Amino acid sequence: MRQSFDETTDPTFAAKHLPLLRAKMAEQGLDGLLVPHEDEHQNEYLPDANERLAWISGFTGSAGAGVVLKDRAAIFADGRYTVQVRAQVDPAQFEIHALEDNGLARWLEAVPAGSVIGYDPRLHSPDALASLKQAAEKAGATLRPLDANPLDLAWGEARPAQPAAPAVPHDDRYTGESNASKRARIGAAIREKGADAAVLTAPASVAWLFNIRGGDVIRTPLPLGQAVVEADGSARLFLDPRKVTNELPGWLGDAVQLEAPEALDGALESLKGRKVLVDPAQSSAWYFDRLTAAGADVVRGMDPCTLPRATKNPVEIEGSRQAHVRDGAALSRFLHWVDTIAQDTLPDEREIAETLERFREQTGALKDLSFDTIAGAGPNGALPHYKPVGAKIRRIEKGSLLLVDGGGQYLDGTTDVTRTMAVGEPSADQRRMFTLVLKGHIAMATVRFPAGTTGHQLDALARLPLWMQGFDYDHGTGHGVGSYLGVHEGPQRIAKMVNTQPLLTGMILSNEPGYYREGHWGIRIETLQVVTPPEPIPGGERPMHGFEQLTFAPLDRRLIDAGLLTADERAYVDAYHAETLAKVGPLLDGEARAWLERACAPLN
Repeated sequence: MRQSFDETTDPTFAAKHLPLLRAKMAEQGLDGLLVPHEDEHQNEYLPDANERLAWISGFTGSAGAGVVLKDRAAIFADGRYTVQVRAQVDPAQFEIHALEDNGLARWLEAVPAGSVIGYDPRLHSPDALASLKQAAEKAGATLRPLDANPLDLAWGEARPAQPAAPAVPHDDRYTGESNASKRARIGAAIREKGADAAVLTAPASVAWLFNIRGGDVIRTPLPLGQAVVEADGSARLFLDPRKVTNELPGWLGDAVQLEAPEALDGALESLKGRKVLVDPAQSSAWYFDRLTAAGADVVRGMDPCTLPRATKNPVEIEGSRQAHVRDGAALSRFLHWVDTIAQDTLPDEREIAETLERFREQTGALKDLSFDTIAGAGPNGALPHYKPVGAKIRRIEKGSLLLVDGGGQYLDGTTDVTRTMAVGEPSADQRRMFTLVLKGHIAMATVRFPAGTTGHQLDALARLPLWMQGFDYDHGTGHGVGSYLGVHEGPQRIAKMVNTQPLLTGMILSNEPGYYREGHWGIRIETLQVVTPPEPIPGGERPMHGFEQLTFAPLDRRLIDAGLLTADERAYVDAYHAETLAKVGPLLDGEARAWLERACAPLN
C-alpha cells in the first residue's frame, strides 16, 4: 500500500520502519545513515516520494535532519517545529534535538570511533556536507557516499511514485521576458564567470529560466527537473516525459532540447574538458563528484539565475501588486469574519485556517496556498511557526490574541501576510506590545538606504523599539519572495545573521517583526514590500533606495496604543489604511465593505 504524508503523520512510523532500515544498513556494512530533509533538488517542500525523513520518523516539517545508528537514532528540527516534532515523533525511538547551532554536526562528534556512516550524495550540498565530514572525523568516524540509499531500499514498493504533473508555459504577460531573452542573459552571465556551461539543479531556476511552472511540489508551482545551459544560451532540459505536454516543445523553442532524466548522467559525462558552473549551495554533492569524475573543470559559483530571479522586472512587480490587492480583499473578508462571527462562535484554529483558505479560493484565481496557514490562538500564537496539529489545536478565547499567517499562489504573484487580532477586549499590555512591534514594522517600511546596503544592516531598525524596552524576537525580520514561485526565496533576507547580498531594485521581501510571550500569546505584523530604485532626497547628497508596500489589509486598530506612536508613525498608519481602503474597498461590498471603512478609519 502506498503511503502519503500529512501534518498528522502516524507516530508509530519509527518503530515500524527503523528495523527495516537497519537491516538494509547492515547489508551495506554501515553503522549509521544520515537522513536529511532535503531531496535531490534541495527543495523546502517535497513530494511524498521524497519525504524520507517523514517516512523514518513521522516528522513532516520543512526543516530537519536525522541520523540512524545501529542502536539509537536522533532527529533535529529548527525552532519553527518545536511543538510539531514532539507531537509527531516517538521519543522512545528518536532523540529529539534542535537543528540550530550546528546541532547535527555536534551530535556526530560524539558517535563511536570507527563508525562508518553512509550518506546519499544526491541529498546533500557540498557546503553542508563539509561540516558533517569534519564532525565525523573529529569523532574518528567515516562518512561513506552511497550509490544505493538503504532507506529507499527499505521503503520499497510502499514508496509513492515520483510526481509527474504537467509542466506548463507561464505566459510572458506574467513573466515580462521571454525564455529566449532570459537564456541569452544567462548565457552571458556564464561567460562572465569564465565558464562554458552551467548545470542548473534548483527547480525554481529551471521554472524561471524556461518560463514554465508545474505541480510536483505542494505550495510551490515547481516542475522537478534539471538543465545544462550553454554560454550561447542554448540548453538541454531534463524532464520526465510524462510532464511534457504537446505545447511545451513549441513554447521552449528550437534552442532547447527536451530529454528524459535518464540522459542527465550522459550529459554530464559529455562536459569533459569544459569549464562548468555549479552552485555549491543549491546543487548536491553528486553533481560535483560526477563532473569531476567526467573530467570537467568545475567552477563553483552562485546559480546564474538566482539574482535575475530575485530582482523582479516591472511586469512581475505590477503582477505582484495586483495579486496582493486581490489577496487583500480575501484577507479583509476573513478579518471581518474574525471580528464579527468568530468573536461569538470562538472557532478552533483548524476552522480558522480553513475559513481563510475558503475566502482565498473565492477569488477564483487561487492556484494553491503559498504555505500551510499558521493559525495560533492564545499560547499557540507564541510559537512563531506553529501549525494546528493534533491535540495542540485550540479554540480562540476572549481576552487573548489570534495570530494568522498565510498566503496564496496566483499566476501573477505570491503573497504572504500576517495579522494579529484581538479576541474580545485587549489588555493594556497587549496593546503596548503590539504597538512596539508596529513601530518596528513602520521603521522597516519607511527606511531609506544607499546602494550596497544589506538586509543584515537594516535588521536592527525593526527591533529597536522592542530592544529599548528589553524585548526581542528570535526569527528573521524578512525573507525574499518569488513571483508565482517559492514564498521563501534567496539570496536576500533581513536578519541578524550576516548576509552579504545587497538589497537591489525589484527584490521583494517580507517585513515581519514580532513578539512572543511564551504560554500566553504572540504578535506578528507582516507585509511584503519591494525595493524601489534609488532616488534623491530633497536636500540630500546621495540617491536612496526605499520600499514600496505591496500588501494591503487593515491592522487591528483596537491593538494600537496611539499614544505610543510619534506623529510620523500615526500619519503612516492613517495613510496605509487610506490606501488599503482605496485599493481593496472596490472589491468588497455590503457588510464587509462597511467593516473595512471602519477598520481603516484614522486613529483617534
